[in-house]
Amino acid sequence: MWSPFYPLLSLATGFINHFQQSLDINNSGVIYLPESHLHGRRTAAQPRPTGGSVALDELVVAAKEACRAVPDFVSNFTGGDGGDIQFYYVGYWPTQSTVVVAHQGTDPSHILAIRTDMDFFFKRPDPTLFPGIPKNVEVHGGFAKEHKKTASIILAEVKRLMSEHSSTSVILIGHSLGGALAELDTLFMKLNLPSGTTVRGITFGTPRVGNVAWAAFFDSQVSMFTRMNNKLDPVPTMPGQGLGFRHPKVEIHIGSDRTVVICPGDDDDTDPECSDKLVPEVEDGDIGDHDGPYHGIHMGTLACTP
Repeated sequence: MWSPFYPLLSLATGFINHFQQSLDINNSGVIYLPESHLHGRRTAAQPRPTGGSVALDELVVAAKEACRAVPDFVSNFTGGDGGDIQFYYVGYWPTQSTVVVAHQGTDPSHILAIRTDMDFFFKRPDPTLFPGIPKNVEVHGGFAKEHKKTASIILAEVKRLMSEHSSTSVILIGHSLGGALAELDTLFMKLNLPSGTTVRGITFGTPRVGNVAWAAFFDSQVSMFTRMNNKLDPVPTMPGQGLGFRHPKVEIHIGSDRTVVICPGDDDDTDPECSDKLVPEVEDGDIGDHDGPYHGIHMGTLACTP
């Protein structure tokens, strides 16, 4: 079955294939790339004790045709209407022996989705959905409301597929608003699935989801999470830090010269090649970079083939 979310899974495939063996996350959350994977470092990036850059062409998507890059993936469960409830799917990826959950991003043609993005007042996550979450943790009210609509349904399907396939792995992916929902899902799954489950989050162009306590708690619970940002995309700068929002670790930033920079990502980057310095404020960004391209793939397009 074709799905407009398949470009997300294709990009996740490329990320996993290229980086899962080469990234070393130490106890402090600093990212290192082995020297054999470093190419074309800029002078401004040297020395780089907290990251590295590689040619974007090294970030291989499994095939030229993005929608066919994961031919063995099966979408088992879909939902949403693109308005009041974001589209989503849950499926199984045999090659990686993992369950995959993907969420729709912001579509400007759906005004309700935009309203969700704009409802940025803090709200404490529902402790019945996030057991053990500290009382000082707060998240974007609109994102929390949207996540709650489908959280239990998606969790039930994830558990069913894990049982059916004897899987102990889940990947959460999303772009834009879908990335925010995937971030919430990543912690949600970590707190609600068996302790031996590998939970990985990979998002693209994701806005900030919660406050400083959210980012700290998220980092303490989730060790496999990466945000990918494209050039001068302003969405990852929203809502602003001045409102109390913070990103968790880690960021991979695609530069204008087709390099990929590995950044700490937790809103304290000092590297001029990372989002914090490139796009400190929304007005410094270019909304045209929000949908990509991510290795030739534009999000939210009906044309899946790069």
